[in-house]
Amino acid sequence: MTAVATAARDLLPLAPDDALLAQLERVYQDLHANPELSMQEVRTAGIAADWLRRDGFEVITGVGRTGVVGVLRNGDGPVVLLRADMDALPLVESTGLPYASRAIGTDRFGQATGIAHACGHDMHVAWLMGACRVFAENARHWTGTLVAVFQPGEETAQGADAMIADGLTARIPKPDIVLAQHVIPAPAGAIAWRSGAAMAIGDSWEVKLFGRGAHGSQPQKSIDPVLMAASAVMRLQGVVSRETAMTDGAVLTVGTLRAGTNENVIPDEALLRLNVRTFKQEVRTRVLAAIRRILEAEAAASGAPKPPEFSVLSAFQPVINDPAETGRIVAAFERRFGADRVQELPQPTAASEDFSAFGPAFGAPSVYWFVGGTDAAQFAAAAQAGTVDALPSNHAPDFAPVVDPTLRAGIEAMLTAAGVWLMADGAPT
Repeated sequence: MTAVATAARDLLPLAPDDALLAQLERVYQDLHANPELSMQEVRTAGIAADWLRRDGFEVITGVGRTGVVGVLRNGDGPVVLLRADMDALPLVESTGLPYASRAIGTDRFGQATGIAHACGHDMHVAWLMGACRVFAENARHWTGTLVAVFQPGEETAQGADAMIADGLTARIPKPDIVLAQHVIPAPAGAIAWRSGAAMAIGDSWEVKLFGRGAHGSQPQKSIDPVLMAASAVMRLQGVVSRETAMTDGAVLTVGTLRAGTNENVIPDEALLRLNVRTFKQEVRTRVLAAIRRILEAEAAASGAPKPPEFSVLSAFQPVINDPAETGRIVAAFERRFGADRVQELPQPTAASEDFSAFGPAFGAPSVYWFVGGTDAAQFAAAAQAGTVDALPSNHAPDFAPVVDPTLRAGIEAMLTAAGVWLMADGAPT
């Protein structure tokens, strides 16, 4: 291709225009106001499927229960898979936004709960919808096949595996590259990346502790599971602080401690739900074994009538970015956004993602990156004051990305990354 042709291609209009951004802002606000819990994303899936049909995609619905897949074939060339997750979290939103969620529902444990897009998956859906529209309307400028995957159940590590178990790999063209991104509390429009290990292993367990109930005035007749649970929670913190080397990062969080119904009744059971993040398989094995050891020991020390019961709630494998393909994408990001907006993460993030299942399932390389969603001035002020950790972050009830420029940046990042494969001369600038 001549230099003139290359220059012309670099100026191709593969970017969302103002009309599309305005439309997607309305879609985003609607999704934010109407969140759906993991594996319950019926309305969201319908919105995504209708959008893809209007853009000429072949659409498959109900993949892994509520997953949606769109395939846009545009001649010979690479196959690129872009993925967005759709599910929300079981918590009550406190952002105060005019489009804040007031939704309530039933979580996977059968309990009533508020529902909120406190992780930003509503923005992820809008990003992928925008990228699909731009590619569909600019088919003359690229060749190959675009596969759009709207995935359910990321928060519970159910969705990716469910789609794969439902025959996803046999129902769509095999991708040459698998791509995804996530909004984070960083300056809006900034891009963050990491080659190799990018996200942690994640494990969640539910543990039931058994005691003997009694009247609150007669504790001698009880085996108190509340005391047992409280002691275990405190002791579990020693797994990280005293049983894990400083160089072997780990996080252990007890997110649920539930026991009893009344202040003067000692209950006969207590329930813990805990979450572990690690970066090395050997550290994961050691930490999980320590958790089991401590909980069983606390039960025995309390004279529990039977040992604890352990149930696995979720298990995330680490996200590993292909180094060579990450380098190609980062170079394209820097051409489009400028090097000052594209930053390498100094270490893997302790968050986890079931996106990690797609690459191995297809036998394809994968790359995952991050897009900032916090007001840039607010972030700069917090950085200067040393209070960045106090900013609203993913899974907090007050977290919601600013729409501008987060919406545009996320769409452009997807277009840029996919363009490395679908446009012979690399991503557009």
